[in-house]
Amino acid sequence: MRIAVFGTGPVGQALAGKLAELGHEVTVGTRDPEATLARTESDYLGNPPFGVWREAHPELGLARPVDAAAGAELAVNATNGAGSLEMLELAGRDNLAGKVLMDVANPLDFSQGLPPSFFVSNTDSLGEQIQRAFPDTKVVKALNTMNCEVMVDPAKVPGEHDVFVCGEDADAKRQVAELLQSFGWPTERIRDLGGISSARGTEMYVALWLRLWGALDSGYFNIAVVRADV
Repeated sequence: MRIAVFGTGPVGQALAGKLAELGHEVTVGTRDPEATLARTESDYLGNPPFGVWREAHPELGLARPVDAAAGAELAVNATNGAGSLEMLELAGRDNLAGKVLMDVANPLDFSQGLPPSFFVSNTDSLGEQIQRAFPDTKVVKALNTMNCEVMVDPAKVPGEHDVFVCGEDADAKRQVAELLQSFGWPTERIRDLGGISSARGTEMYVALWLRLWGALDSGYFNIAVVRADV
């Protein structure tokens, strides 16, 4: 499958790398490919610049958003949430129309430092904003409740634990679920929460996730839904 991944940070890198490993033709979309490759500074978490990572993944394409989206059959939004709508606009409405968009971003606001707050919550979500802005695109929220390495390799957390999907289109959710299964997620641990408004819940859960990360001093954990028999 031809897949466009928007976002050059750790999440975009993890997803693009895994998808390429699985045999997909992956193009990473970025506003300015030359500037992206020219960066020499590490990010705020100390991760090396994108160009260093790209050298180890020469099979990946790198292009402007509009070019990445034009040839894609499926797209992944792994951008910083604050820039998601702008990036998708650059990708082009026509290029995204009719396609599945797996939205992994969270509406984090770092303007007041760490831990971040949310620029949308409670009565709306980033996932819903994207769906409203791109009504002809099939938006499926998924994978935004965990560390990016756990996203693509659930075995990094022992035992059974869950990943959530939500969106308006049942076929789109099935397609995303198939991708998740190829990452190693068992079918029974992929929890369908219904429509895209459920993104409010998964996005706001990240506030707890961030506190747990701080308390555990590790991002290698996840949530498991345990239901009593009644």
